[in-house]
Amino acid sequence: MWWSDWWGGYGPAPFMLFGPVMMLLFVAACAAVVYLVMRSSQAHGGHAMEILEERYARGEIDQAEFEERRRLLRA
Repeated sequence: MWWSDWWGGYGPAPFMLFGPVMMLLFVAACAAVVYLVMRSSQAHGGHAMEILEERYARGEIDQAEFEERRRLLRA
């Protein structure tokens, strides 16, 4: 028929797979970005807690301020 004569009997053209492959790559890239952003935000929260604990240990902030900031960091 028309398709087999045009494409040499190989069925649909190979470039027709380009669309679905690109869509899968796009979804994988979006998932990777979301994963890296979430991992980065968790790392910064832990670092901020370490700084807060150091400031409390040095006496730069009192217990009430420490508790308030710790509550805000965990939220």
